[in-house]
Amino acid sequence: MFKILKYSFYDLMRSRWSYVYFLFYLALGFVLLFLNNDVSKAVITLMNVIIVLVPLIGTIFGVMYFYNSKEFTELLLALPIKRSSIFTGQYLGVAGSLTLSLVMGLGIPFIVYGLFRSNAIWDFSLLLIVGAFLTLIFTALSFNIALSNENKIKGFGYAVLLWLFFAVIYDGLFLLSLIIFEDYPLDKYSLVATMLNPVDLSRTLILLKLDISALMGYTGAVFKSFFGTRSGFFISIFMLILWTLIPLYNLIRKANKKDF
Repeated sequence: MFKILKYSFYDLMRSRWSYVYFLFYLALGFVLLFLNNDVSKAVITLMNVIIVLVPLIGTIFGVMYFYNSKEFTELLLALPIKRSSIFTGQYLGVAGSLTLSLVMGLGIPFIVYGLFRSNAIWDFSLLLIVGAFLTLIFTALSFNIALSNENKIKGFGYAVLLWLFFAVIYDGLFLLSLIIFEDYPLDKYSLVATMLNPVDLSRTLILLKLDISALMGYTGAVFKSFFGTRSGFFISIFMLILWTLIPLYNLIRKANKKDF
């Protein structure tokens, strides 16, 4: 598995798209810090970009890599190598290279601007952790989509629809349900619905860590009473880990049953 992971990782690191991804975050970090001249404000601005862009890039890269390396994957399947090792190695190689580009691209400008001397270091660390989790989650989901669809166009379409659902459509349905059932107690429902969407869960964690949950009104007070506690924070991280492991398990299960 480690040899496949190493090959996939180096293969993507040699790709120009990895450098474009890295340079984009590098430039974004320097521009935000230059405009704000304040690490804390830059972290708040960066949150909106991370929450939307990271899942999209993870989804597109995952599908694109799976389809482009299909012939190589079939060659590996002919060798005495476990299928779980092949697909886990490829997945970790893709997700690892994207995570490294994200961490280095944002880390360098913030370190240059004195991150370690700022009180925002923990906020920024949480931002990177959330970004890494979103990369792992949506890369795993994209591998599942690509494995289930032989047709590339259909696979890319489902991948984009998946990102659109979690980033936009889910929030609309969630707000609509709150309006329809506004006469009922919705505290627990809101918490559960938030944890069922990794994008919403990540956004809530960052907002509460930045201590701007007051902007969310009553909902923010409910979330702060749960996510703002130590146990709530660890439950949220546990949910993100589950969001990572369940698609990965499903990927391995599908790969073991699929007839290539």
